[in-house]
Amino acid sequence: MEVPPNQTLYINNLNEKVKKEELKKSLYAIFSQFGPILDIVAVKSLKMRGQAFVVFQDISSATTALRSMQGFPFYDKPMRITYCKSKSDAVAKLDGTYVERKKKAEEEAVPTKKAKQHAAAASGHTPMQTAPSHSGGGKEGPNKILFVTNLPEETNEMMLRVLFQQFPGFREVRLVPGRSDIAFVEYETEIQVSVFLCLVTV
Repeated sequence: MEVPPNQTLYINNLNEKVKKEELKKSLYAIFSQFGPILDIVAVKSLKMRGQAFVVFQDISSATTALRSMQGFPFYDKPMRITYCKSKSDAVAKLDGTYVERKKKAEEEAVPTKKAKQHAAAASGHTPMQTAPSHSGGGKEGPNKILFVTNLPEETNEMMLRVLFQQFPGFREVRLVPGRSDIAFVEYETEIQVSVFLCLVTV
């Protein structure tokens, strides 16, 4: 049975090697573009490894995020995203229905069809790699966000802006606090990302 839309997204197939705090910061960096985030929950217990919950302030933001980021190659693994089966504590506190309960493991949502992962090597000027997201809904086209990895240690936001704004449609660069080797680069449309990948792919 299909889970009805709600403010909380359940994400699995996450890279289990990524530390909890880094994972939460990275999830915030890519999901905050869709709307206000109330909470991000990531537990490193054996049962909950590779999973996280992102709680938005409203359902429309959660729905847009789910459709846009489904299959996004996040730390070399495509994210699987569904709506959470139950209301999060953050949402319950917001609407006044929160009742304190014993700590328990979150139910695992039914995963959606695994999206095909894409990876593209960037130009020879830097050793970085870029990977597009999928647009969701069964489509195979890339999303408008690039996940850039393997950046040199001395990389900063200005350097990335200079590099990526050479291509049409550049919007912004988002860095992950505490990590200099990864970044997210956003363009205005999926087509412009496709053009970028065609130009830089070896």
